[in-house]
Amino acid sequence: MASVTSARRIGVPGRHLLWVALAIVAGALPVLGLCLASRVIPFNGAGIIPVAGILIGGAMTASTLTGRRASDEIKAQHGSYEAALALGIPAAEAAFVVLRPTAKEALVPGLDQTRTVGLVTLPGAFIGVLLGGGTPLEAGAAQVLVLLGLLAVQAITSAVLLRLIAQGKVVRSDLAAVYPR
Repeated sequence: MASVTSARRIGVPGRHLLWVALAIVAGALPVLGLCLASRVIPFNGAGIIPVAGILIGGAMTASTLTGRRASDEIKAQHGSYEAALALGIPAAEAAFVVLRPTAKEALVPGLDQTRTVGLVTLPGAFIGVLLGGGTPLEAGAAQVLVLLGLLAVQAITSAVLLRLIAQGKVVRSDLAAVYPR
């Protein structure tokens, strides 16, 4: 559902859905695997489901923001893309030159959340562990895990999706006639 939601919000046709899913999985799976392998979260439904949901949700948000911003940029900077092509730069690299500056936009919500946790917002994982009977130290560790995990997931998802957009694997419907060339 995260892939369907993100693809719909980006505005890509259904045939690009698997590429959007790849970017989301590429971000969420390694971080979840690392959490399980290091035994930071227990290998049971109560441990896996909430953390996986948080990580996949973060990947979906990063995917949507990356896809929308990158598509807007390739449309706005189409002349720069064409100029790079005219200089003999391969299409994927020409597109990436235009798209690279947009990468930071998808990371802003996660960075802001991490920067303000405990000051502006009450952290959900922290409260959840406390309400579940955990100690404040366990709650703090869970919150740090979630925040750092989200940053990693969002960075990976954004990087993978930007490359897929640059390669023309994920193209917003309104750009299909002119991009890629």
